[in-house]
Amino acid sequence: MTTPSGNPATRPRTPRPPPRDRRPRYFEDYREGLVVDCGTTRAGTFDIIEFGVQYDPQGMHIDPELAMKGPFKGLVASGWHTAALMTRLFVTRYLDGDTSLGSPGIDELRWPAPVRPEEELTVRCTVLEARRSRSEPDRGIVRTLVEVRNPDDVVVMSAKIVNLVRARKTAN
Repeated sequence: MTTPSGNPATRPRTPRPPPRDRRPRYFEDYREGLVVDCGTTRAGTFDIIEFGVQYDPQGMHIDPELAMKGPFKGLVASGWHTAALMTRLFVTRYLDGDTSLGSPGIDELRWPAPVRPEEELTVRCTVLEARRSRSEPDRGIVRTLVEVRNPDDVVVMSAKIVNLVRARKTAN
């Protein structure tokens, strides 16, 4: 693959997804104030360009030379790419594939700072609210603040995500 300016983009080795290293997490396990460190991730130059070409073809995401002349003075990841990287860790380290019942949406999504190639990003989830569903007593509603930080501890993405989570026990 080459960039629009003709430079070759090389693909670094991508780390394997983190293994599931915990027991299932049910609604009752999400207590307000719970903090879960979900691990780290990164995107290389090739990954940023490839994602940009496919999904967000702006110069700052697909052409390192053009990006040098842009507002960030270099190549940066698409916010949607950052969200995808976060989602992998959110699902594998915070939610549980057996108990997650989907999401009605995200209340807030922000990208306050750019993500640069090869930056190690840390994902942290904090339970803001957990309440049992009144209409569906076999599940709860969990609101989570998700923060993605760069190596300088600067928040590069934040989101308030709402999830439906199966309860261990049905409320009476």
